[in-house]
Amino acid sequence: MFLVGVDTTIVNVGLPEIGRGLDVGTRGLEWIVDAYTVVMAGLLIASGALSDRFGRRRIFRYGLVVFGLASLACALAPSLGVLVAARAAQGIGASMLSPVALAIVVNAMPDPRERARAIGVWASVFGLSMAAGPVTGGALIAAFGWRSVFWINVPVVVVALVLVAVFVPESRGERVRRLDLPGQVLLTAVLCLSVGLLIEGPRIGWTSPSAFAGYALTAAATAAFVLVELRRGEPLMDLGLFRRPPFVTAVLGATAVFVALNVTLLLNTFHLQHTRGWTPLAAGAATLPMALGATLCAPWSGTLVGRLGPRRPLLLAGGFTAAGGLCLVSLDRDTSVSLILLALLLIGIGFGFANAPLTNTAVSGLPPSRAGVAGAITSTARQFGAAVGIAVAGGLVAGAGRVDLAAETRPGWLLVSACGLFLLVAARAAGPGPARPARRRAGQGPARLAGKGR
Repeated sequence: MFLVGVDTTIVNVGLPEIGRGLDVGTRGLEWIVDAYTVVMAGLLIASGALSDRFGRRRIFRYGLVVFGLASLACALAPSLGVLVAARAAQGIGASMLSPVALAIVVNAMPDPRERARAIGVWASVFGLSMAAGPVTGGALIAAFGWRSVFWINVPVVVVALVLVAVFVPESRGERVRRLDLPGQVLLTAVLCLSVGLLIEGPRIGWTSPSAFAGYALTAAATAAFVLVELRRGEPLMDLGLFRRPPFVTAVLGATAVFVALNVTLLLNTFHLQHTRGWTPLAAGAATLPMALGATLCAPWSGTLVGRLGPRRPLLLAGGFTAAGGLCLVSLDRDTSVSLILLALLLIGIGFGFANAPLTNTAVSGLPPSRAGVAGAITSTARQFGAAVGIAVAGGLVAGAGRVDLAAETRPGWLLVSACGLFLLVAARAAGPGPARPARRRAGQGPARLAGKGR
């Protein structure tokens, strides 16, 4: 999970260096990040179904091999096209790794409180990896150049393959679902079209014929996906889950959290490196408060969910995220570094508190067979949110010069605050607390209770 999360954000801090090295502009750099997140989002559910059918350890090992080979291709890429294709291949490998972790947690922890704490640990690893990516990337680029952010994956993959062979037993789903190839193709098309429009919209014009053609294709693909899924006995995505308001809120909340995180990372990277002239190492080090907040608060959030339910951690997540975004709505060249660091700390704390209650809300009250699908949909929403955040932030800075870049980022910080406010709304839809067994009052034994029942 650490490997998957790191590669979602480690490239962000190196984007200016990659742009100079390959001579590409901001829109090309957006595709380097989003090729990974969109492909992973589109294949997460299918990879989970494959692991149930063919064995979780087997699919996990295949995913590691694909991820490692794609990382080598990224490190050796001579052009933007090759790098984007290799990043997409990385996304294929990552999609085989991510669903297995949450499936193990949900199925191995039947007790709701124990499961909530375990999800907190899982979220802390993933949260740490997302927040630590820019720090790690900045250090690697300073020492070895931008290609090192991909080379570093290779030894990690080798170690993981050895550990999997020694420690991880093979397991399969109790009930194997059929693969839904039409649904998979349509879901991938919807994600790619929507994110592609966000990236290319500023260039082609939001009211151009090409943009309207994109809108029509996206709407048609979405409608076709819904129709196909409703008619299949074993759909790729269980649309019946969307009849549960807490689940819908959790999915939208997961999307909002990752929109806020990735808008923050990209806008911060370009502001510090382009406007203030900081090195990648210094810009990466500036995200240390975010990493600290996410790392400390994620396991604490899991404990709070187990003891008090998801509502309070979500209130904390929304409040801190909104406050962090508001700190930077007036960002300019002269904004103090201490205020920027404070904003990153607040957003990191919000991110740390958010993941465990959202995941727990999505899977709570469901049998294990549906909890796995619910978790996969939530993971898809996270990666889609990451892709949308990169696209939106890239659109804000693409046409800005170094002088006015800070001013152009202000709508992005308002968006971060809006995502935090949405988490406050999500907290109202989440359950107020964990289910507690009813206590018998003194003198109220089974016979007396039976009498009352009669």
